[in-house]
Amino acid sequence: MSEVILWAGAGQIGLAIARRVAAGKTVVIGDKNINNAKKMAEIMTAAGFTAVPTAMDLGSHDDIIKFINLGLKYGKIKHLISAAGVSPSQASIETILQVDLYGTAVLLAETGKVIERGGTGVHISSQSGHRMPQLGAEIDELLATTPPEKLLSLDILQPQNITDSLAAYQLAKRCNEKRVMAEAVKWSKRQARINDIAPGIIVTPLALDEFNGVRGDFYKNMFAKCPAGRPGTADEIADIAEFLLNERSSFVTGSTFLADGGATASYFYGELKPNK
Repeated sequence: MSEVILWAGAGQIGLAIARRVAAGKTVVIGDKNINNAKKMAEIMTAAGFTAVPTAMDLGSHDDIIKFINLGLKYGKIKHLISAAGVSPSQASIETILQVDLYGTAVLLAETGKVIERGGTGVHISSQSGHRMPQLGAEIDELLATTPPEKLLSLDILQPQNITDSLAAYQLAKRCNEKRVMAEAVKWSKRQARINDIAPGIIVTPLALDEFNGVRGDFYKNMFAKCPAGRPGTADEIADIAEFLLNERSSFVTGSTFLADGGATASYFYGELKPNK
């Protein structure tokens, strides 16, 4: 039996990461759309990797457990690539909370129970979590440590208390980063590590949906006025992930790496500052 990589979310960022770390391992690819998972498995197989596609809805606890159990059939879980989710232009407040927030919490927690000793994981969140006001230590702790099945009962996560899908998305990504911090403590009991990457605008099919959606002008203005002056690529995010998934980063866990071309810096101190 080989070492196994669990890859949730069959997109371009996950593909770029998997290609860097999957040699000699079995990659189990989970996506709500099985055709997406099959497509990525075909690409991986054609490049000499071993890949197994499966249907997995991140919003379903049962699906996540089945996904992890499928991985365990092939060997010990060495890495987690958590890159699944929906965007503000694709989904309602309720769906974003169910998938991006609750589902990620379940995936991190359940994988942490079985991760191989010395294993590593990386979650892909978003720069959006850095744009919202600070929530305070008490709420941050609730987002970080509330059992997954009780998360959606928190007052702050009630749909009537959230203005729109973008605000829900920001909350979900803030929660993701806090969950990674809390899970890093738990994963350490297995001598394993988990970190987060918060990308800015990365050119992927999902991003193209955003560019052509109701917030398209907003996103185009954002990357035009960020210090980098452009959107990023999946490979640039994978470069960070590769470091976080291997032993060169053995002193790094529970951290979030903001990789947004300086957009957040510009939001607070530059041309993207609101009302400037």
